[in-house]
Amino acid sequence: MRIAVIGFGTVSKSLLRVLVDKSKMILNDYGVEIKTVGVFKRDGAFINNNGLDLERILSSESYRVEADWVDVADFNKIADELKCECAVELTPTNVETGEPGLSHIKTALQHGMDVVTANKGPLALYYPELMDLANQVKRRILFEATVAGAIPLFNLVRNNLRANRILSVKGILNGTTNYILSRMTSEKLPFKIVLKEAQKLGFAEADPSYDVDGIDAAAKLVILSNALLKQECRFKDVKRQGIRDITPEAIELARKDGFLIKHLATNEDGVLEVAPRLVEIGSSFAVSGSLNVVKLQTDLAKDLTLIGRGAGGVETASSVLNDILELAILRR
Repeated sequence: MRIAVIGFGTVSKSLLRVLVDKSKMILNDYGVEIKTVGVFKRDGAFINNNGLDLERILSSESYRVEADWVDVADFNKIADELKCECAVELTPTNVETGEPGLSHIKTALQHGMDVVTANKGPLALYYPELMDLANQVKRRILFEATVAGAIPLFNLVRNNLRANRILSVKGILNGTTNYILSRMTSEKLPFKIVLKEAQKLGFAEADPSYDVDGIDAAAKLVILSNALLKQECRFKDVKRQGIRDITPEAIELARKDGFLIKHLATNEDGVLEVAPRLVEIGSSFAVSGSLNVVKLQTDLAKDLTLIGRGAGGVETASSVLNDILELAILRR
């Protein structure tokens, strides 16, 4: 399987490192050799259709002098030159236009490539259109890493719940907000102080709006709803409320009554909502720190609850790599 990795952020670097470390195991256990023929950065790309030296790319401080470096950063312009079966789209999420990931995915499909992505934007905005395009060109889009990091939601449903109908979904889908609410609960601190702490520790971005205003969780909920509940919906369909107005006093009142305040994403009876909600202390949603929780209600298997790490470079790369392997095995 020859792949091109688009984007060079934390997840991309983690994926390249895992590919270096796991290549022998993958070949021995699955009979799959993964060759990376392209790595696209903002200011250019590494291109070699015979396979790139990933260790050298990861350790190179003067990448512009590398023999495989080209000063063309636009995947759309040089997709024709790539001998590649799979595009791995890992650019940052944009829920306003979906770009540049949206164009990358379309270009890859139109050039006969399958797509693996961790980018929520294109799917949150244009899930039906992208799946229609993939079907037209007889290619696949896999996106396990878009929701809940290392938790294998889509693979679980696709491979192990084939006869089940997913009736509803409820989850804590953003680790940053869960960390903030957990700290506000345990230390009785106000939101602004805990947010600054989270930013210093790297849990929250300098502009935390994607997390604390529920934008990230809403995008994930839309993908879950389209993929698992087969409900055609878009980002604009989500009713959204963030956590900025939650006070230590409200948290303490809830705790005295046996509840915690959590930021939940829900699709029940076709209504999509991201908002603070009360959950019972001791319930499966009472997780602390940056953990994610997803509860699926099904018609046959009944309720299934999954808990795991919803973020992190290596954790997300784990899901990306699993999707790459699935496509490689299907193509044999």
